[in-house]
Amino acid sequence: MKVHLMFKERDFNPSSPLPANEPDLSRDLELHTLLQVMAQGDKFLYEIAERAMLNGLTDPDEVRYRQDILNDCLNNAEVVRQLYQIPIEAQKTKRSLWLGIFTRTPSGVLSSSLDLLKMFVGFLRQLRAIADNSVSFASAGFRAFFAMLQRELSDDYFETVETHLRHLGFRNGVLISAELGRGNEGTNYVLRLPNERNQGWLKEVFSRKPPVYSFRIHPRDDTGMRALTEIKDRGLNLAANALAQTSDHIDSYLKMLQSELAFYIGCMNLHEQLAQYGAPVTLPTPDPMAARSHAFRGLYDPCLALTMGRAVVGNDVDAEGKSLTIVTGANHGGKSTFLRSIGLAQLMMQSGMFVAATEFRANVSAGVFTHFKRKEDASMKSGKLDEELARMSGIVDLLTPDTVMLFNESFAATNEREGSEIAGQITRALVEGRIKVFFVTHLYEFARAFYEKERADTLFLRAERQADGTRTFRLVEGRPLPTSFGQDIYQTVFGGEESPNLAEAS
Repeated sequence: MKVHLMFKERDFNPSSPLPANEPDLSRDLELHTLLQVMAQGDKFLYEIAERAMLNGLTDPDEVRYRQDILNDCLNNAEVVRQLYQIPIEAQKTKRSLWLGIFTRTPSGVLSSSLDLLKMFVGFLRQLRAIADNSVSFASAGFRAFFAMLQRELSDDYFETVETHLRHLGFRNGVLISAELGRGNEGTNYVLRLPNERNQGWLKEVFSRKPPVYSFRIHPRDDTGMRALTEIKDRGLNLAANALAQTSDHIDSYLKMLQSELAFYIGCMNLHEQLAQYGAPVTLPTPDPMAARSHAFRGLYDPCLALTMGRAVVGNDVDAEGKSLTIVTGANHGGKSTFLRSIGLAQLMMQSGMFVAATEFRANVSAGVFTHFKRKEDASMKSGKLDEELARMSGIVDLLTPDTVMLFNESFAATNEREGSEIAGQITRALVEGRIKVFFVTHLYEFARAFYEKERADTLFLRAERQADGTRTFRLVEGRPLPTSFGQDIYQTVFGGEESPNLAEAS
């Protein structure tokens, strides 16, 4: 049996390695905040959500396959949570009763596997009951999943299993056949089904029977009892192995079901929390990797909304056909927050999740990379610029065409001219290498150089600032400005009141 709720044609690997840039990506996008809400304190949910988000899909059809399943989950939340509890309860029950790991004899393995299988059958019946009442599920993934349960866990299947379990209980003893081999040693031990009564008990008592040769072992004959146990184990060996393998198969299936449902449970937890804050979400439209599409309405940073406990300002941007987006403007205007919203939306879309927006469309990418400014580190053995360049060198080694690169105030640790030259050369090389770049910067010369070239594939955004210095935390299309807004700095340094909304942007 297969689950296939994460992929249409293959199983999800809950132990898949994280990408090499995971530490920087998680730190820069504050991914931990999002994953904590998805996990709700459950370490297993956290790890599954992390792997699903950081090992994103690159085929739009696979993205849509998960989206349809997630939509079913959101519309049938109670049933999906009930389904998720079945493998969890199965594991709890298994730990409380199964002692098979402490015995290696066929009799012990058979006994423990029998108890385990009886328990599993009960949980399989629960799965079948849910499948029989699954008419409200519309996705191809869930329809195939429930159809498989109904087909594989049919009434005939349960009847056959129950019959075997009754026989393997050996309430009337164990019937084994054997042959005499060389030196009159026993060979070809075979476990037999018990003789069924085919006539009434009265006729059976008085009917003529074939001669039977038997003997009894004295209760104190330890050697005889060991010999009898050895004979019994030889007969039970194949049955014990088969039963243990069957139990392992069902156990593995339930664990896989838990792993694949865990991702959707995490999505449901996040959806419920954002809904509580009045923060909108939408299922995005994924385009092929080779396209250069990026358009959205109301895009916001979900981690900011979760931290503040309320809906936050979103942005409307049309970057269709753009390979480079340069963002400039005053401090505390929402530029870094916007950059995080771009990265998080890309990861969420490519894992099959909803995104934090009212509308969202983008091409899938081969990966997301970040190069954000770092605070001064007294332990650094070289200068800050050297550290930035070394970090960039490591990123370049991992980049492939059609990835997304996010820069936040990069290469500003030197003078304006040198920083602009470094940023310009790196950005041009990345765009020429089919890397989609978003660059938040205060380097005016860098931004101006690209603006004057009037490239059709470049979009310029600016953090909106009203005449009195008030920030709207929205980005608008606009050319870069050669100003650092000294009035804002003066107000901050010499007693001016900072807008109470500045905490919303970083």
